[in-house]
Amino acid sequence: MIPVTPSIALDERDLEERFIRAAGPGGQNVNKVSTAVELRFRLGGFTQLPDDVRGRLETLAGRRLTLDGEIVIRADEHRTQDRNRAEAQARLVNLVKQASHRPKPRHKTRVPKGEKLKRLEGKVRRGDVKAKRGKVRDHD
Repeated sequence: MIPVTPSIALDERDLEERFIRAAGPGGQNVNKVSTAVELRFRLGGFTQLPDDVRGRLETLAGRRLTLDGEIVIRADEHRTQDRNRAEAQARLVNLVKQASHRPKPRHKTRVPKGEKLKRLEGKVRRGDVKAKRGKVRDHD
C-alpha cells in the first residue's frame, strides 16, 4: 500500500510499470537503456477511493485518463529507472492528494449599494467627458 492521506492509500496491485526508452539528449545511454517509466494506475481496481475523490481525480487526470479507466503517467527526466519510478509514483500520489481536497463551497455575496453608486457615477462622469468631445462649431 502506498499512503496518500491518513484515510487513502493506493493498492500496489493497481499499478503497472513499463520501462521504455527515453527521448532527448543523453547519447548512448538513451539509445541503449530503457530508463523512462510509464506508470498505469487502474481506477476501478483494488484501491478503495471515495466517489467524490474518484470524480475529482478523473477531472484532474484530464487526457492522462484512458478510455479503460487507467491514469497513465510517464516519467523520463532522470537517468535511472529507480529515480524515474519514484518520480512517477510521487506524481500519482500528488494527483490523488489534490483530488482528496474538497473545494470550499462558494457563497454568493452582494455588491454594496455605495459601491454600485460609485461605479455608476464614474460611468456618468466618463460619459460627460466623452460627450464634450464633439466637433468645434463656429459661432457667427
